[in-house]
Amino acid sequence: MHSAPAPTKGAPAGIGVFEKWLSIWVALCILAGLVLGNLLPSLFETIAAIEYASVNLIVAILIWAMVYPMMVGVDFASLKHIGDRPKGLILTVAVNWLIKPFTMAALGVLFFEYLFADLIAPEDAQSYIAGLILLGAAPCTAMVFVWSQLTKGDATYTLVQVSVNDVIMIFAFAPIVAFLLGITDIVVPWQTLILSVGLYVVIPLLAGAMTRHLLTGSTQSADAAPRVDRFTAKVKPYSIIGLLATVVLLFGFQGPVIIEQPLLIGLIAVPLIIQSYGIFALAYGAAWAWRVPYKVAAPCALIGTSNFFELAVAVAISLFGLNSGAALATVVGVLVEVPVMLSLVAFANRTGHLFPGSD
Repeated sequence: MHSAPAPTKGAPAGIGVFEKWLSIWVALCILAGLVLGNLLPSLFETIAAIEYASVNLIVAILIWAMVYPMMVGVDFASLKHIGDRPKGLILTVAVNWLIKPFTMAALGVLFFEYLFADLIAPEDAQSYIAGLILLGAAPCTAMVFVWSQLTKGDATYTLVQVSVNDVIMIFAFAPIVAFLLGITDIVVPWQTLILSVGLYVVIPLLAGAMTRHLLTGSTQSADAAPRVDRFTAKVKPYSIIGLLATVVLLFGFQGPVIIEQPLLIGLIAVPLIIQSYGIFALAYGAAWAWRVPYKVAAPCALIGTSNFFELAVAVAISLFGLNSGAALATVVGVLVEVPVMLSLVAFANRTGHLFPGSD
């Protein structure tokens, strides 16, 4: 799911139609969900009732379909390069785990408890803040390979960064989310939170690693990476279907709320957009000041800016329900992310000559 100027393992042909126009497909699914939710409310009530241990089984299947192909692309063998050029990795870890979750929570509180206080009910505001926190605490796992490719980033180094983030996510996601939800006075259902991390991070990650091992064996032959690419290409459509179907379901449940508050999507988008540009400026500026080579600096900044929205959606549904404001906020994150990220890719490409190693 990533590429480099020269052929490297796991390199894709280029950004696909789906990735390029993701916001359009998501917008169409939002419209479909709103229409279906108002025309067929009993259908969505039936779907909501199909759950076990606070986990909706239909949504769980869709989330697994989304996440699994990405996890196959994570090569933990790349962790042996963790000490190579440490500056980019240090920036990635610092931005993703020491800064980004906290700035997202702060922006959520600022906008929904103060600036938008007269526009949104307090209980709804807390739910939207929770969704923003989940997005902020989930660093990108899949789409970052696309952003890395579009900025001619170092493919192998991007893979190292993503692999390290995935390992950290297993242990840090739940405590950070619980801490931030706690300081915003939201009750933390620890059991459900831990279950969600197990279901949507640990299990898909193990399944992806097992699949990758079966595809490549213990060899590092030239044909190993293409086998992984061919497999992920076959399962990728299920990931797309899973994402779009989840969006339809979420907006089917949110239909009445959104129709009553048509500006709600825009209100949620404001702190997300500010967070995205702010985090990119911080990471990209720090990389420039630290003289990190461009092919490492650009993906490093984009990893911090992008979100693992599939995980955020899944956990929001598990913690707060299909028709919650938290789930709605995470899906708005999907809608906002792609146009913002493409604008940042364009900016990086225009300014790459300012970095060392930008030949």
